[in-house]
Amino acid sequence: MTTIYDVLRRPLVTEKSNYQSSKLQQYTFEVAVVANRTMVKDAIELLYEVTVERVNIVNVPAKRSRRSKSRRLTVRKPGFKKAIVTLAEGQTLGIFEGVQ
Repeated sequence: MTTIYDVLRRPLVTEKSNYQSSKLQQYTFEVAVVANRTMVKDAIELLYEVTVERVNIVNVPAKRSRRSKSRRLTVRKPGFKKAIVTLAEGQTLGIFEGVQ
């Protein structure tokens, strides 16, 4: 990891993350596998100019399925790491504002 711009991969927009962003000031991002809490906090504060109160990191496992004929396990989707960022009271991110 060379720059702070490599930490954040993309925002995750789901029904649950939409609820968290509107009610709890929590925003969800997919982050690099080697990222830790301080790297995510520094990246969010630098890129979006907000105050981060808390960062929770979750390793999402790969989705697996079985083949019917040979009954072997295959990997459908790879695993990734996501970060749930809680902002200070009254602050929002503009990237999530258009999603309702």
